Amino acid sequence: MLRPLRMAIGYIAFVAFSLGLTAPAVRAQENVIGYIKTVVPDASILVGGRTIKAIPGMPIQTGYVLKTGPQGSMGVTFRDNTMMSFGPSTELVVDEYLYAPGKGDLKLGATMARGTVQYISGVIAKLKPDAVMLKTPSGIIGVRGTRYVAMVEESRP
Repeated sequence: MLRPLRMAIGYIAFVAFSLGLTAPAVRAQENVIGYIKTVVPDASILVGGRTIKAIPGMPIQTGYVLKTGPQGSMGVTFRDNTMMSFGPSTELVVDEYLYAPGKGDLKLGATMARGTVQYISGVIAKLKPDAVMLKTPSGIIGVRGTRYVAMVEESRP
């Protein structure tokens, strides 16, 4: 009679323990906006002041600074299938990303400090073109098509 009770308590404890361990991982997964798909050496991500070497499959979140060095390049695919390819010496941060098409919550906003980026639009730009914006030091690019290439040169004094 005690054995089934012990088994039930053990099962409940196991489930509670498991849910407690996986809850942070589930929350972290919800914040993922895309993944690094390709990397040519000399590419990194700046997260909270720490530089992390970029590797294919690495998840990205809003606020991450995506950087390539003088010989580097990187390709990123976002949850809505937007694709960005970064050329050498590029620095870009995704400021805002909302992708909940069922609710109409769609937005992709990024700031590019320098370098080159090739952009191929995904679902966000197709459903709501005015919700995609790329800020540069000299202007703002609004997406009205499906592809563009942008180049930002560093200003010299």
